[in-house]
Amino acid sequence: MRALTLLGLPRLGACAALAAALLVTASPQTASARDNVGAAILGGAAAGVLGGVAAGAIINGAQAAPPPPPAYIVPPPRRVYVEEPTETVIVRPRRGPVCHFERRKVWLDDESFTYKRVEVCE
Repeated sequence: MRALTLLGLPRLGACAALAAALLVTASPQTASARDNVGAAILGGAAAGVLGGVAAGAIINGAQAAPPPPPAYIVPPPRRVYVEEPTETVIVRPRRGPVCHFERRKVWLDDESFTYKRVEVCE
């Protein structure tokens, strides 16, 4: 049997309801106003539609649940051994101040200025 797609089962239920409604409404007898057959036809059509909807819901609800996601096993972290340094480490102080150049604004008068490179030592 071929696997039904996602829209296959609701479409199958809708087709079954439509077929039931057509069979009920296509009666070979002619109805007169006194027979009260119109209410029976409408009731049969409604029952066919409701039956088709119920059958579609039952068929669609019978699908299997998806499998649980796989559980991944995480190995424990590796142990890392650190050896102590065998030689002594000597930290020497800096030889002098650290200097760099900056551009600074120098005012020539009240309205004009220029930039000069100035050495700044820290």
